Amino acid sequence: MGAGHAHKLYRHGHSPVHGLPPHTKLAAVFAFVVVVVSTPREAMWAFGLYAVLLGVVAYAARVPAGFLLRRLLIEVPFVAFAVLMPFVAEGERVDVLGVSLSVNGLWGAWNVLAKGTLGVAASVLLAATTELRELLLGLQRLKLPPLLVQIASFMIRYGDVITDEMRRMRIARESRGFEARGVRHWGVLAKSAGALFIRSYERGERVHLAMVSRGYAGAMPVIDEVTASRAQWSYALALPVSALAVCLLGWSL
Repeated sequence: MGAGHAHKLYRHGHSPVHGLPPHTKLAAVFAFVVVVVSTPREAMWAFGLYAVLLGVVAYAARVPAGFLLRRLLIEVPFVAFAVLMPFVAEGERVDVLGVSLSVNGLWGAWNVLAKGTLGVAASVLLAATTELRELLLGLQRLKLPPLLVQIASFMIRYGDVITDEMRRMRIARESRGFEARGVRHWGVLAKSAGALFIRSYERGERVHLAMVSRGYAGAMPVIDEVTASRAQWSYALALPVSALAVCLLGWSL
């Protein structure tokens, strides 16, 4: 997969969670999210226990609460959608502080907020303890279609290249006195976007020709073989297994 590629969500550390093989963490997070989504919304206490489990993982990974909470801001659009549900949903109504709200809407809002927040928190913890390159290796180890893994790999590799190209084009425009101030400047920005697309396409062709000339035949060579011991699998699956026990209690009580 080439050299490592750090990202903004990643928090460098040497915790036991950081040291787990990436495919075990991917499997654990996926299983945890499935369990959370399968939990009945009426079992409100269960979601509190899920939050405690994630808190234990964050403590073991040495991820500060502030770091986690800041990254959770990504779900703000879903929160706005959930807040509107009690007002627009139909069915039985209930008065809350003099405001008529839908009972089904209240339950739906709680369902979206609780499950969405837990899912995002689990994903943030995964990203905070696993580099992008390791995530790709984990997906490859979990037998995701190789073509999808390669596409994701190239997106990560050349995302920064394209961003840097956009930055240079912006600097070039500004050095010539251009500032986008209104609709009349959209034509210049559109031409810049077109030029960026052509440059990116040509770069992709050159990269593909270089890969073919070096023996590329549709599959990337595996440089680092990622394996996991039984103990590492047990450690990683402790989260979804504990969550599953809570879920079963939620359905039975």
